[in-house]
Amino acid sequence: MFKGSMPALVTPFKDGAVDFDTLKKLVEWHIAEGSHGLVPVGTTGESPTLTHTEHEAVIACVVEAVAGRIPVIAGAGSNNTAEAIRFTEYAARVGADGALVVTPYYNKPTQAGLIAHFTAVHDCADIPIIIYNIPGRSVVDMLPATMGELAKLPRIVGVKDATGDLARVCYQRITCGTDFIQVSGEDATAHGFNAQGGIGCISVTANVAPKLCSQLQEACLAGDYAKALEIQDKLMPLHQAIFTEPGLVGAKYGMARLGLCSEEVRLPLLPLTDATKTKMDVALVHAGLIS
Repeated sequence: MFKGSMPALVTPFKDGAVDFDTLKKLVEWHIAEGSHGLVPVGTTGESPTLTHTEHEAVIACVVEAVAGRIPVIAGAGSNNTAEAIRFTEYAARVGADGALVVTPYYNKPTQAGLIAHFTAVHDCADIPIIIYNIPGRSVVDMLPATMGELAKLPRIVGVKDATGDLARVCYQRITCGTDFIQVSGEDATAHGFNAQGGIGCISVTANVAPKLCSQLQEACLAGDYAKALEIQDKLMPLHQAIFTEPGLVGAKYGMARLGLCSEEVRLPLLPLTDATKTKMDVALVHAGLIS
């Protein structure tokens, strides 16, 4: 259903507003470069600083622009269950292929609270749901046993795992079953994640290097981990540079260097420092994206 390289799309801005024309061009570029799916309005899409109206408009724009050519997994998470239900219902209504729902951040629910939250979102709409487990941002970790309980629900189909713990893939194969979709949420470990049983990556770096990220994932899916490792070696300095500061800021800078969109971000984020820009430029050259 969902596999391969799926960029966690940035949301381009122009003079403070969402730049929908550029967003549509990015969709076309990603499809041409071989991306296997698109994930709008996740954290990389600056969902924390989009209004609800903007959030929904970005989902609708991407779904319409993609026109069924590749899957669209709409960011639909919130630490407010009612808001997560609203976004999930909207994603289903406008034709998204799935919803990405993050573990509730800041409130620190118990494991039972996580089950209640995701069950409520599951029950609201007839759309596949990918759990987004990112303890570093949400300050709550969905344990494999909890995920196994949720995996029994028919529309909870997978996880975007950003724990950085490669053993989690194996534990979740035990608790959730081998058909449960596991995709990495951490670019630097995407190669190893697939070797453990993953089948893709919802990627920040793929905003800048979609073709290389797609080729890496296709090599992994074909079982050619030697080829995938060669590509990972080209990408690793870029992964490091992009995440020197908040990843979406690094991604937008890289995209600006490629002439794809503005590097504009919304407060409280700031543009990259000069030192990180230099690091990004070196990494872009190493990956063969600029000369």
